[in-house]
Amino acid sequence: MLLPADQRRQLGAFLRTHREVLTPGAAGQPTSGQGRRRTPGLRREEVAQLCGLSTTWYTWVEQGRDISLSAAALSRLADALRLTAAERAYLFELTRRRDPAPPVVGSAPATAPAELVAVLRATLAPAYLLDRLWHVRGWNDAAGRLFAPWFDSGETCLLRYVFLDPSARGFIFDWENRAQRLLAEFRADTAHNPDDPGMRDLIRDLLRASVSFARLWNNHAVLAREGGTRMFNHPQDGTVRYEQITLMPATHPDHKLVMLLPALPD
Repeated sequence: MLLPADQRRQLGAFLRTHREVLTPGAAGQPTSGQGRRRTPGLRREEVAQLCGLSTTWYTWVEQGRDISLSAAALSRLADALRLTAAERAYLFELTRRRDPAPPVVGSAPATAPAELVAVLRATLAPAYLLDRLWHVRGWNDAAGRLFAPWFDSGETCLLRYVFLDPSARGFIFDWENRAQRLLAEFRADTAHNPDDPGMRDLIRDLLRASVSFARLWNNHAVLAREGGTRMFNHPQDGTVRYEQITLMPATHPDHKLVMLLPALPD
């Protein structure tokens, strides 16, 4: 897939800027015996050499020429120019290519991000925080009351609660439909980190433990995590209705901030 001219110009300017600010020392190049350099940054031929690419090809990329760009070549460019994670992601978004490097998946931190916990406390509506494996990492008082059947169960993982805890079928209104949609949303999440061992273990365990999970998982339905009406059969308040909104924090994209707002009149 060839890029439009405007995107090719943006790509060339992006690479040139990063090449010109990267010193040979920072790029792992020897700095002795090079004589006086006109600029402190790398030369085009040096970047090409670091990437194992031809100088002509790299020059054409900087010039915005209409040439093919493979994901592998872009990955080598990102490594050679020492791009940060955000800069690397921008490079692949700009070129409409998928980064071949596997995402870095670490273990969940011992505590939830402090700034997200502060958001929970500042929110009057029921709100809770999920991590990448859909474990609840924090909630405010309003959510503690609304989701008492879940939180009091001792099960932190939303999927495990929905499919393994008997109380979920009574608490969640229209359980079959909600469980199906919830699982389709989780499948969409798995595409972001297909090699995440934690996700693979969670899916494997649920396939073994829940006939309902296995049946719905094998439907291969996929949905973005959507908002909309959520109804619950609350043990103290009876049937309650909310509008759910899910936010993805820019600084912690592996978390979800879920809020339940008062439902609008029909």
